[in-house]
Amino acid sequence: MVGWREWLALPALGIDRLQCKIDTGTRIAALHALDVEPFRQGGQLHVRFRLYPLHGDERTSVRCSAPISDQRQIRSSNGLRERRFVIQTRMVLGPIHQEIEITLADRGPMRFGMLLGRQSLVDGGWLVDPARAFVNGRPVPGIPV
Repeated sequence: MVGWREWLALPALGIDRLQCKIDTGTRIAALHALDVEPFRQGGQLHVRFRLYPLHGDERTSVRCSAPISDQRQIRSSNGLRERRFVIQTRMVLGPIHQEIEITLADRGPMRFGMLLGRQSLVDGGWLVDPARAFVNGRPVPGIPV
């Protein structure tokens, strides 16, 4: 069971906790990423970016990098199509540890730094209770990848 918003961790990115909105109207997860910059490492395309893991706290930013798994045209909530980098990383949400796809986008004006789409919920067999929030509690820092 998940509520309409939850805490999750993205340990491979160095994110011990991040508040996300569960959005079954969105297919793939989206993460608010700033200073997005592609680069090559060992012949493979990677992306580095920065984000604010705690909502409303713009003093604490985390620098992340990950291999790029794809680039896709995504229709944003305002109806415009934009090309975004896609990464795959491990998500920890409650008892579930699973690999998910995440698009990187400038979600600056949005209230949540991350949307967790329905594709990320399929493998866990999740049910969404829109009347509840934070059903799974906060992640424990230092979760192994």
